[in-house]
Amino acid sequence: MKLPLHWPRTLFARLALILCVGLALAQMMSFWLTMTERNQAVTNMMMGNIEREVASSVALLDHLPAAERPAWLPRLARRNYVFELGAGIAGVPPDARLSALVAASIAAGIGTTYPLTVNAIPGPREHFQVHLRLSDGMPLTIDVRPIAGLPLSPWLPLVLALQLAVLAVCCWLAVRLATRPLYQLAQAADALGPDLKAARLAETGPSEVARAAKAFNAMQDRIAIYMAERIQILAAISHDLQTPITRMRLRVDVMDENPQHAKLQQDLLEMETLVKEGVAYARTLHGAAETPCRIDPDALFDSLVCDYTDAGQDVTLQGKVANALVTRPQALRRILGNLVDNALKYAGAAEVMVAMQQDGQVRIEVLDRGPGIPADALEAVFEPFYRLEASRNRHTGGTGLGLAIARQLTLAMDATLSLHNRAGGGLEARLTLKNLGS
Repeated sequence: MKLPLHWPRTLFARLALILCVGLALAQMMSFWLTMTERNQAVTNMMMGNIEREVASSVALLDHLPAAERPAWLPRLARRNYVFELGAGIAGVPPDARLSALVAASIAAGIGTTYPLTVNAIPGPREHFQVHLRLSDGMPLTIDVRPIAGLPLSPWLPLVLALQLAVLAVCCWLAVRLATRPLYQLAQAADALGPDLKAARLAETGPSEVARAAKAFNAMQDRIAIYMAERIQILAAISHDLQTPITRMRLRVDVMDENPQHAKLQQDLLEMETLVKEGVAYARTLHGAAETPCRIDPDALFDSLVCDYTDAGQDVTLQGKVANALVTRPQALRRILGNLVDNALKYAGAAEVMVAMQQDGQVRIEVLDRGPGIPADALEAVFEPFYRLEASRNRHTGGTGLGLAIARQLTLAMDATLSLHNRAGGGLEARLTLKNLGS
């Protein structure tokens, strides 16, 4: 099911939104029910009071002398009705529900003793009058302005807003506590790099959280054991293969020169290189075991390029970092060596460009003008033993592990490595390093 565009993406935000909206709706419904019941109770109480007080007031006015009645009218007045000596205003019977209830209550109190009529008074507010005659024939009008309920206290909205804020904070804390273990688990999974030495999760908290942390730690241990066993197997295979390969090379060396002699030597060299590179690739999974240290990166780059120059290779260096860098120098040297070797193999020349970026990261580019790589294979070439048939063959001496080793070491260093085809032909290998000391 496709979620609406405004729906939050994180579990924390979704749970917080659902709980806050649910609590707000529940509070609004509770407030509405409370106010409805309050108004009904006030109305019922008001009807009973009106019935008793109006009956008492009319009886008092009826027993008073006619000259004394005007003086008593203000004393008998209430907030929602007053007494007037006179015929009042004529009109139609009231149709409002509250007016009908009040009129019925007054009629129930005095209607049996004093015949009365009721009519509504036009106006913006609900208003009606009750007309009757006292025993001596004097007309009496009860002017009524019904009140639907008691007014709200001015502090009630503030209390309700404060209550909703407290509920929202409690909801936020509850969701935070509920989702924090998932966040920590995701962080631990992201930190589980090729070295398999991520920090272990604390096996504390609620039983479900502790069980998940314990299972994750056990999984991490099992993976580390499997990887160690794989390296041991590869090392054992390498050791066992080295002996027969050496014997075969000795035998080939004493063979008479013939057309097959050079081919056998080339095959043995490829086998030996493949075994060594395979073991080197397996060991790069533990490349982060090298302790980071502060180095002069410009000196490392210059030394690397000078080694190639002394060997007669066309390798140049441009740019400087001009700042100390905390990194793993052996892994960095191995990565750059593989990238430069790759450029020399397919282009005959390599250009190394170094620059410090504004965010403090170091950007290293190894450029060549070789045949490049098809766009759909720029990521595939990092897979172990992947070969591009158009540019690699048995005679290049490649094993398909150079870029795979470089990528594994890059991941172990928490860096990024990517390949890009250059305009005009050639390949750019872009390595971005973080300063681990910053």
